[in-house]
Amino acid sequence: MVRIGAMASPKSLLKSLLDRRELLAGLGAAAMTPIWPTLGSAQDSAKGLAQQGSAQSSAQRRTALALQAKASRFSPQTHQPPVDVWSLAAPEVRLNRGDTLDIAFANNLPVPTLPAFRGLDGIPAAEPLLARPAVAPGGRETLQLPLRHAGTAFCDLGLLGDGQAGPSRGLPLIVRESEPVAVDRDEVFLIEEWRLRADRTLVAPGTDPKDAESFHTINGIFSTDPTAIPVRANERLRFRFINAGPRSAVAVKLEDLEVRVMAIDGQPAEPFPARNGAVVLAPGSRVDAFIDVTGPAGKRCNMLLHDGKQARLVGQWVISSDPPVRPAALPPAPPLPSNGLPAQLDLKNAQRIDLVLGGPQADWVSPANFTASSTPAFAAKAGRTVVLALANRADRATVFHLHGHHFRLLDRLDDGWKPFWLDTLAVEPGQTARIAFLAEHAGRYLLESVAADWSAPRLVRFYSVG
Repeated sequence: MVRIGAMASPKSLLKSLLDRRELLAGLGAAAMTPIWPTLGSAQDSAKGLAQQGSAQSSAQRRTALALQAKASRFSPQTHQPPVDVWSLAAPEVRLNRGDTLDIAFANNLPVPTLPAFRGLDGIPAAEPLLARPAVAPGGRETLQLPLRHAGTAFCDLGLLGDGQAGPSRGLPLIVRESEPVAVDRDEVFLIEEWRLRADRTLVAPGTDPKDAESFHTINGIFSTDPTAIPVRANERLRFRFINAGPRSAVAVKLEDLEVRVMAIDGQPAEPFPARNGAVVLAPGSRVDAFIDVTGPAGKRCNMLLHDGKQARLVGQWVISSDPPVRPAALPPAPPLPSNGLPAQLDLKNAQRIDLVLGGPQADWVSPANFTASSTPAFAAKAGRTVVLALANRADRATVFHLHGHHFRLLDRLDDGWKPFWLDTLAVEPGQTARIAFLAEHAGRYLLESVAADWSAPRLVRFYSVG
């Protein structure tokens, strides 16, 4: 059962694009979705569509990926010297649903580290800290990732990143649908958050940033004067937004364009319009949106990024004078192909667990102090619905991330859920959010909790399904 309930509209999001408190209060699903959908119980373009279809219809295969954690440098700010950063050296990763990714990981950093994958369900053998210990400096590991779901995921080193000598960059992981999806372009926007000292050293999360400058990059670039990218009338764009920042929420607004949210946290949603073209992403969240380009030649469309303090122009598109891609815009897109998550959840007979987030909690520990032999937060029976009541006792928003499964955000009366799946949710201070998932993947999986503050520690526990 899905009941579509009323909710507060974040209209101030786009009036001033929110102050920080409003931004954090609107995290997760609520700020993204001020309008709920109603549920019932040209040559280059043609080439792009053909490539989508042929890639998605290819046979399932195994793909090898050499992944290397290493010190590197990048130049996020124009006309400024490069800065030192830790990164995952690898090519862009785009695979198909049903493929298996064979990873050979090498740690060339001076500290133990461990890549974690956000958005990949039901792979207990790949769970960090539980099935995979930290890789020592100079060490290596191999692992296999069966990609059972299509969607937008990413990999990073943030699990063990608190207080280290430097922050690290993320790596998008795109798994294409098994059925053709009619888009002309498929673009990734990796949003990352940084704290930069006056001596041009970056501050790792979990550390007091003091007077360090705060800024965000998109695909590794901070620009105050982005170059306009030409698009053609009646093109359909698929934008995959990834908030790979470790602590802060961001709002992204596309001006003068209709933005339809198609997937959240890698799982298809019932398509719905983003109010005024804006979405909000908690740290670790992902949103896939379709944008249909309409208007006369020369029309410019801006993309703004709000970090809780101010809005900044980060992208611009201009409709070229080339002939339209097609005579008219495509009709509204149907939902993306299902990944097979359950249509119904048995809330009546669910196992119910209370979890307290924030504040001093003896059961939550830093990843560095975690032991796989500790007692699980809860043990779920395979095939049973689990309802978690997440109570945030901190004085600021706290971000919760569930490994191994995606969940539904329940309505306040527990009589239904929002029409999308999540793996990450920010809970407002003093509030309790209820989520539900079907425990369908046997194994042990992490739970993560971190306050939306740069100096706050990342904390973990785990749960088991059997």
